[in-house]
Amino acid sequence: MFTGIVEEVGRVGGEATSGGTVRLSVEASPEFVAGLALGDSVALSGCCLTVVAMSPASRPATFDVELTSETVAKTAPRWRTGERVNLERALVAGGRLGGHLVAGHVDGVGQVLKVAEEPGRHEVFIRAPRKLAGYLVTKGSITVDGVSLTLVEVGGPAGTSSELASTDFSIALIPHTLAVTTLNELRPGSKVNLEGDILAKHVERLLALRDESA
Repeated sequence: MFTGIVEEVGRVGGEATSGGTVRLSVEASPEFVAGLALGDSVALSGCCLTVVAMSPASRPATFDVELTSETVAKTAPRWRTGERVNLERALVAGGRLGGHLVAGHVDGVGQVLKVAEEPGRHEVFIRAPRKLAGYLVTKGSITVDGVSLTLVEVGGPAGTSSELASTDFSIALIPHTLAVTTLNELRPGSKVNLEGDILAKHVERLLALRDESA
């Protein structure tokens, strides 16, 4: 599990494909890599992956992860050499839960519709896949490229804006978030990894099973 509080921004330093599996070498700070162990879970822009190799003493320090063809197909295109990625190590039991509970399992890929910038405001409007519309709740939580954020505007029934479709929402980014994550790179047309609130997904499943047995 993760919290959606990004520790640092890393960089894909290399990529190799073998038998449909993509292996990435990710460059990060020595402190970040030294805090990993083989087999650990680590989130790259919201996607939970497993550490398969690490070199904390190299310059730059690196760790390797592997992605199946399914992961590559169902996530935003972050897996190329030179791409910057948001990094977070798994939550330690007893640690602070500064964001919200994040599984690192991408529910779908969204697309940035608009970026509204003016003094004191940096708001990004995103269109989610239709299947995620039910998880979009005003002032609720969502993970965008691994960052825990609060939904501001939401379209559709029980939403806040009649101008937005039920799949559309916005997030407001403070200067600190823009400075320490990759979200400052978002532009209209950008693709982003989205994960809905895990608690909402549990409720959805329970209600579906109740209706099935009624």
